[in-house]
Amino acid sequence: MLLTVDIGNTNITLGAYDNNLLKFTARLSTQTWYTADQYAVEIKNILSLYEIEETQIEDAIISSVVPPVSHSISNAISKLCHIVPLMLGPGVKTGLNIKIDNPAQLGADLVAGAVGALDSYTMPCVIIDMGTASTISILDRNGTFLGGVIAAGVRLTLKALTENTSQLTSIPIEAPKSVIGTNTIECMQSGLVFGTAAMIDGLLENIENELGETPTVVATGGLSKQIIEHCKKSIIYDENLLLDGLKVIYEKNN
Repeated sequence: MLLTVDIGNTNITLGAYDNNLLKFTARLSTQTWYTADQYAVEIKNILSLYEIEETQIEDAIISSVVPPVSHSISNAISKLCHIVPLMLGPGVKTGLNIKIDNPAQLGADLVAGAVGALDSYTMPCVIIDMGTASTISILDRNGTFLGGVIAAGVRLTLKALTENTSQLTSIPIEAPKSVIGTNTIECMQSGLVFGTAAMIDGLLENIENELGETPTVVATGGLSKQIIEHCKKSIIYDENLLLDGLKVIYEKNN
């Protein structure tokens, strides 16, 4: 089996592929202070939960936007499964043509998402990933990575609201019954959910105008499903896009 690992600022997502079958997905909380041994215990428990032996993991690939955690996770997998994971970065074949000013600055998560989209969807394509940051990546009709958009994520926005105001408290991130809130909680929920959906719609319209054609739009990431159902644009939800992209990249390098 191939173990795919996407290390984000908030969560670490794991998936195990048996050929083309995704056997499971699981999430760990990203803890920058965890040692390799602590992560090894966490990963061992997850494999056990899904009745997978460590010896069944024959190889692994990792993408990360949190460098301090990358080393710990890689060492944890090496200790547990006796393999050396492939770390997505410079020198790794992706098949992705990157046209931004400095291709080396492109985050590994965005590369994995773009490769996953290239493998599964019609171009041009726009990929929305809603995690700690809300990112939008744009691929043209030839699959070239043109650039993107980065905005504060929904949870990050909520954190900024609650930490920098005296009378606003943390709330569940869910849509209220109407855009016009009648109490503080509903007003905040409206801004977070409907406001983010409106931002996505507006950006997609501008991106479509710049491309000069209608792209396929795919969304992934923790909060995407809750947000895109309130968007006016047609958006496909693909929960495992990054893991699928990592699998494709692994295959290109093996």
